[in-house]
Amino acid sequence: MTLTLDLTEPATRAALRPKSAEKPSLIGMSRAEMAEALGVIGIPEKQRRMRVQQLWHWLYVRGVSDFAHMFNISKELRGKLAETFTIARPEIVEEQISEDGTRKWLFRFPPRGAGRPVEIETVYIPEEGRGTLCISSQVGCTLTCTFCHTGTQKLVRNLTAEEILAQLMTARDRLGDFPDRDTPDGAIVPAEGRKITNIVMMGMGEPLYNFEEVKKALLIASDGDGLSLSKRRITLSTSGVVPEIYRTGDELGVMLAISLHAVNDDLRDLLVPINKKYPLEQLIQACRDYPGLSNARRITFEYVMLKDINDSMDDAKALVKLLRGIPAKINLIPFNPWPGSNYQCSDWEQIEKFADYVNAAGYASPIRTPRGRDILAACGQLKSESERMKKSERLALEAMMIAGHGE
Repeated sequence: MTLTLDLTEPATRAALRPKSAEKPSLIGMSRAEMAEALGVIGIPEKQRRMRVQQLWHWLYVRGVSDFAHMFNISKELRGKLAETFTIARPEIVEEQISEDGTRKWLFRFPPRGAGRPVEIETVYIPEEGRGTLCISSQVGCTLTCTFCHTGTQKLVRNLTAEEILAQLMTARDRLGDFPDRDTPDGAIVPAEGRKITNIVMMGMGEPLYNFEEVKKALLIASDGDGLSLSKRRITLSTSGVVPEIYRTGDELGVMLAISLHAVNDDLRDLLVPINKKYPLEQLIQACRDYPGLSNARRITFEYVMLKDINDSMDDAKALVKLLRGIPAKINLIPFNPWPGSNYQCSDWEQIEKFADYVNAAGYASPIRTPRGRDILAACGQLKSESERMKKSERLALEAMMIAGHGE
């Protein structure tokens, strides 16, 4: 049974709304930036390193969202920090829980400059022995991949490092996932071990079109003195921004995933239009050159299965030939339907035949189990509900889709 927690009641929204949209946030700042910010409020230079260490611990190890809870900092300094900065979480507009345990949050961020509030979606996928958080990097997308629901929403703006990290930190709040804390009020699951073990930059937007902010956020997420996620548990997915693939390897060193979906330029030009700028030859060469590439650090190639489009055995053979020599895993993704799409999912028998061929050629090719379809949280289904239908219309459409696909 799908559960939707409507967090738009006035009293609830008031409690969850950030206390200040004007104050700069300490979340997302590098240590050097945080030290500089502390200098602005009069912290002596010889104290700044120590103060940064304290703040870093409270923000990223303990997960506090209120300066008043930083108990080893003087009351006077806490007051000064609260007057000048914010560490508040974004507003949670809606939280949905799928019948399979997948959770989807709709977050609202305050205006930036002369802009307006924006909304993005973040998804948590619990699995045996692990939990993966799918994080957005942009509000909307510029890539217009024809099989992707997110691509139907025009780009509004890039997310900041603070907003990227806030998705992880708020999800950990809701899951009771920060250590040495009582389960936060309203958390859905008890605090029994780390729930979020992996993060994937596979939500709304193209991460490599927001490289600098994504880089800042992921370096903080992987910092050993804070959120402490191993870089081998962080995967960045790109549709093929070739120059930034090289930078990702050199400057971030996280795991790489490629939204491939086609084995020739003609079809990929249609499915993934960025291919017209960075064709397959350039993309595959960037993958071959990715630093640290090995059997232990394979590139994941994502391949959505579209009936009678890219799912023939000739396509399977061409895929194996295209990737020959690259340590790789190939995720076969049954197409997830969304309102207005013209594509159909490949027949299950055909997907299995495709997978068997790729496996026999020496590549792991798991068929990704669709998760969260009933709440439009599956791969390619995310779309900011800034453009959403009335709730009654959306729920009716979701029910129709589930009934129509038998899942």
